[in-house]
Parts: sequence; structure tokens; C-alpha cells
Amino acid sequence: MPQTSHAGKDVFSLVNSIEAISPDCPLEDVAELFSNPKYSKLLSLPVVENGRPIGMISRYRFMDIYLKRYARELHGKRPIRSFLNDKPLLVELDQPLAIAAQHVASNMQFPLTEDFIITRRGHYLGVGFVMDLLHAMEVQMRANTSELEQANAQLKSSQLALVQSEKMASLGQMVAGIAHEINTPLGYVQNNVAIGQALFQQIQTLIAGYEGLLDDLLDEQATEEQIAVQMQQIGELRNDMNAREMLGEMHGLMGDSLYGIAQISELVLNLKNFSRMDAAATEAVSLNDCIESALNIGRNVLKDKVEVVRELGDLPRITCAPSQLNQVFLNLFTNAAQAMEGFGKLHIRTWSEDGMVHVNVADSGRGIPQEILTRIFDPFFTTKPVGEGTGLGLAITHQIIQKHGGDITVDSRVGEGTCFHISLPVASALAAQQPAVLEVAA
Repeated sequence: MPQTSHAGKDVFSLVNSIEAISPDCPLEDVAELFSNPKYSKLLSLPVVENGRPIGMISRYRFMDIYLKRYARELHGKRPIRSFLNDKPLLVELDQPLAIAAQHVASNMQFPLTEDFIITRRGHYLGVGFVMDLLHAMEVQMRANTSELEQANAQLKSSQLALVQSEKMASLGQMVAGIAHEINTPLGYVQNNVAIGQALFQQIQTLIAGYEGLLDDLLDEQATEEQIAVQMQQIGELRNDMNAREMLGEMHGLMGDSLYGIAQISELVLNLKNFSRMDAAATEAVSLNDCIESALNIGRNVLKDKVEVVRELGDLPRITCAPSQLNQVFLNLFTNAAQAMEGFGKLHIRTWSEDGMVHVNVADSGRGIPQEILTRIFDPFFTTKPVGEGTGLGLAITHQIIQKHGGDITVDSRVGEGTCFHISLPVASALAAQQPAVLEVAA
């Protein structure tokens, strides 16, 4: 029995080239066809007249008629036209596979006793088997699932790249300020080192004098005149410098230098944590630490524009992606500073309640009009001039908070200011989503 492969993705792949029978074919001839091993897989035989299918005679229907007593004598010579199902299942060749499957599933009867007929523009082409159709649909669904998984992986990769790009854009806007924040402590560290070097050289000269005197005292050939000269030189050095005071000054310079280096180290560490590529890495942290980290990074943007008021409560640690939450807070803090028309106030409050940690970020800026308040979390929406905003900051902020199983809301009044409220579960949804890393979105 000729047939095509069923691995394809269209109806043509289901066509089995079965020779159709005429409606005038006697029932006894149909009996021979059904008993032929070549047709053993067929549930039914197509009946075609003038090239067009007019019905089906099923094996089940045939046996119900032909196996009765005296059926062969009574009906053997009668044409099959009298016994066929004149409403067979028809599938057009150009139908999509999914639509063909839906049509067959909606119209087939149970128990399943007939195959379906495949036609081309109404003319008989061949027979299709329901099991082959189901198999083809299974293959297509697996292929579609694989394509969806690949598309989803690409989307996740694009989202992570977008988040990282926005993060780098935020850092790019503050790079001059960050350089200043590093240069200020670096400047006085360099100055202190230069002063310390000069003091060290003076103390080194004094120590060399004492060593010379000691050598003379131990030398049996040294004269009293040589020793006296050496003692006079040491006396002059002592009059010119006070070793105790110099050592105390050096101690102070070293302390100041270490403080400056610690400031630089803290800023560099904050930058590293903020910009790290493994942004999905999770750990247990306090949101207060994330807030302080973001304030340090944005210090130069904030210091001349806002008074930062901290009201940080005692918070439990939560499992989260600190790099991502640092980005959330930096977005909110810099947005607040940019909303100030003059010197303003940024009030940051944290507290925990009922298994949730809460953060309020309120500013005294110009506020957001109600007509655009509902759009501020939309990707690429921005009210900033061209070149000053990507429109992704708050969209990414919203996505990050949702990924952590939390919520972010905003309340704003024009002329009074804006307040963002963030709530995050202590038992973060992040750990449930991924055992090791987080997916970011949008």
C-alpha cells in the first residue's frame, strides 16, 4: 500500500495513496478488499465517483452487514452505494496541519471506525490515518516547544543584556562624579605620603647621627674631640627637630591616609558590586546595606542637590540579588535628585512587618502629573530630554522587584514630591524561581 512519510509538517505528509472504489462496486468485492493484507491497516475504504469522494465504507459497518445470516446471498451483489457513509471526514490538502487536526477531532465519532479522506480542490487524493495525524501533531508540538524554549532563552539573554546596558548607562552618567569622589581622598593620601616621606628623611638623618656617635663611643681609637663633634651635630639636629612630635605627626598622617584609602576601597567595592556581570547571584543581605551602597555610588549626584534623611529600621536579611537591588535604589535616588528644581530633601525609610521588608523613597521634587503616572513603569517611556534618559530605568526597577516576589507602587503630587514604596518578602521568591541565579526581565 503506497504511502508517504509522516514526519512532515503539512497535510501532504499524511497522504496514503489508496485506490478508491466505485459506488457500484458489489459488496462481495469489498469483502475481498478488506481481507487483502495490503489493506489491513485501513479502517475504511474511500468511495469515489467522477474523481470526487462521495462516502466511506468502514470495516466495522461492512462486518455488521456481511456477517449476518444469509447476508452474502441477500446483499453480496448489491452495490456499495446502498451501505456507505455519505458524510465522510474530508480534509483539504492546503489546510494547515493544526486546523486539519482540529477539524478531524471535532467531527470524528467514537468508537473510531473510519479514516479520513484527503482532497485537492475537492478531488480525491488519498486516505489519512488518524494515528498518523496525531503523531504528526506530536512532532510539530515538540518542534514548537523547542523553538519556544530557544526563543525564551534568547529573550532572557536579551533582557539580561538590557539590564546590564542600563546599569552601565547609569554609571556612565556619574563617571565624572565618581572620579571626583575617588580623587578627593586620593589627593590627601598623596599629600600625606609626601609629608610623611619628608619627615621620615629627617628622622633617618637623626638616626644616622646617633649611629655615628655610637660607633665613635665603641671605637677605642676615637678621640674625645671626635666624640664631642659628633655630639654637637646630634644636638643641633635635635634642636632643629622634635622626634617625638614628628613621630606623632606621622602617626596622624598615616591614620588620615588609611581613612582615605578606606573611602576609595569602599567606593570601588560598591562599584564592583553594582556593575558585576553575575547580576543574578543571590545572597542574604540587609536592604539597608544595599541602600548605603547606592548612596555611596550616587554621592556626587546627590550631595549638592539633596539632604538625605535616613530612617533605617532594624531589618532581617533577605535572599536576593544585591547587585540588582543596588540598581533599583540608585535609579530611585538619582531620579529623585533630577526631580529637584533647587535644593531638596530625600527621605529614605525602612521597616519590616508581617514577613515583609518595606522601603519608602520620598523626595520633595516637582512631582509627576497624574496623566503620566500610570506610564512611568512602561519600557522606553521618559519625560527627560533626548539623550538624557533611556526610559528603561523604572521599567527595569519594576521588573527586578517583581522578580523578587515584591511590589513597587508610586504616589505623587505635582509641586509636592513623589514617594515610591517597595515591599519585598523576607522569604524571597527569588530562591524558589532559581536555585542559583535569577532571570531578569525587560
